[in-house]
Amino acid sequence: MSIAYVVGQITVKDPGKWAEYRSKVIDTLVPWDAELVFRGKQFAAFSGTCPHSDMVVIRFPHAAAVEGWYSSPAYQALIALRQQAADMVLLGYET
Repeated sequence: MSIAYVVGQITVKDPGKWAEYRSKVIDTLVPWDAELVFRGKQFAAFSGTCPHSDMVVIRFPHAAAVEGWYSSPAYQALIALRQQAADMVLLGYET
């Protein structure tokens, strides 16, 4: 079974709401055995451009866990807050 990742490209609109979202989203990952790999800010663009300056990468044991997490009531309850806090592209990848 392959490992899956969620990659978020982020532009924060409201730092206070973003901090609230970040503090709450971690608990939604626990039931899915997911791990926050990193959060970071872009410092350079070596080829091409990205409209978002921040990135998050979350590792999941498999794609079904990603789908379960995203559709879970716990995460769905945070989407409105996320949308108020930031513009985000959220993508899923498998290795």
